Amino acid sequence: MIEMVAEAPLPSKEKNFGEWLDGVLQKAELVDIRYNVKGFIVYRPNAMFMVKRVYEIFEGLLMKKGHSPALFPLVIPISNFRKESEHIKGFEGEVFKIDEAGGERLEEELILRPTSETAIYPTFALWVRSYKDLPMKIFQSVSVYRHETKATRPLLRGREFLWIEAHCVFADEQGARNQVEDDMMITKKAFHELGLPFLMVEREPYDRFFGAVDSYAFDTLLPDGRVLQVATTHYLGQNFSNPDVFDIKFADKDGSRKNVHQTCYGPGISRIVAAIIGIHGDGYGLVLPFGVAPLQIVIIPIPKAGKEDMIMGKSRDVFRRLSRSGFRVKLDDSDERPGEKYYRWEMLGVPIRIEIGEDEVKGNIVTIFRRDVRSRERVDDDKIIKHVRELKTLVSEELGRRAWDRFNSAIVSVESRNELLEKRERSKIVRAPFCGRRECSDEIKAETGGLEARGRRIDIEEVPSGRCFWCGREASHIAYLAKAY
Repeated sequence: MIEMVAEAPLPSKEKNFGEWLDGVLQKAELVDIRYNVKGFIVYRPNAMFMVKRVYEIFEGLLMKKGHSPALFPLVIPISNFRKESEHIKGFEGEVFKIDEAGGERLEEELILRPTSETAIYPTFALWVRSYKDLPMKIFQSVSVYRHETKATRPLLRGREFLWIEAHCVFADEQGARNQVEDDMMITKKAFHELGLPFLMVEREPYDRFFGAVDSYAFDTLLPDGRVLQVATTHYLGQNFSNPDVFDIKFADKDGSRKNVHQTCYGPGISRIVAAIIGIHGDGYGLVLPFGVAPLQIVIIPIPKAGKEDMIMGKSRDVFRRLSRSGFRVKLDDSDERPGEKYYRWEMLGVPIRIEIGEDEVKGNIVTIFRRDVRSRERVDDDKIIKHVRELKTLVSEELGRRAWDRFNSAIVSVESRNELLEKRERSKIVRAPFCGRRECSDEIKAETGGLEARGRRIDIEEVPSGRCFWCGREASHIAYLAKAY
């Protein structure tokens, strides 16, 4: 392999992530922020292809687990929304409201869905009649709308964002708890395919989803040291199904009528795309996993006077072979110079570039450039398809390995308040024994400039050996703390 060295067109994402992100979103033609409503963006084709692929990954995994797609209305009657007290308390300050249509006042105010529990569960009450109807598992792939009061940032925090929400109904608590476990496994499989590292935690009791009994979340880490919540799953118990809310009942085998147990699950598609961009990208632009790349391979003919026909002939032959093998491939036969083409396709994150010039034609080889490690190698013509298939796996493994290495190196353990204050600048995620009190969490956030208790890990068992690192009371668990978007 021959290592490639060239001046990066973008600033360091570790030193100035905001400037880097703005640059790559523009130069890689991902989004347009000039739509004249604050917090709303235009997804350009390059970004929308990634969005569609991420949707396909999650939707495929959900359907394999017995979920069925559905679509519920965008608008929710305000009376529905107000039925669950914790839910309305959590979201009412963020909702977009509609009170007029066709020049006339509506009989009842409507809201644009900030999440769809109160749109879906009245219908569940009509659909669920017997134990034979259970479990009921549906999902919808939609936009949701929240009037975020924090500063908006494209893909990371906006007022319209894309996600999937899955809603499930069960006869008993165990069935619902098992579904939460399934949600976690779905997320882990999808993130493995995308090369994304994550912290899987149970949220602190005061930080649960509004209306949930228990909340579980996946946080990933962006280059600026902030974590980004990219998926959540919640055990709702009977909080929405009880007689005082939506009264979702079923007739059991013994004839008795019981209220169902429920779960909801939401992978944030916009944020997952943001994580792919931010975690894998570099100073040259996007670095994309094979599965989500709009183009997986670009072929660049290297022209030479008098040799054009044989160079283009071989380039077209390689293009046909790769296309027939199922790859998304483009032959760039534009009039731009090779260097200009390299710059463009590296910025767009195409995983593999194949260069074909006079030497490649004479030697019955091609030169393959890997975007992830920025290196070239020569491959015999008769081994191209086999080699590219191998690279499809190697690129994904390399992206995941690098991302997990950076993620794990960002976690620092502390045992005391002083140790936290000493190590804070050298860490991005803090691991510490914690009492779980909201008062401690609020103090930590105020005194550290935004460090939040994100919860305890649920993928491994960790037992605290001492006292709360902050207040000195007895520690109830090991907590992970970070600044968050």
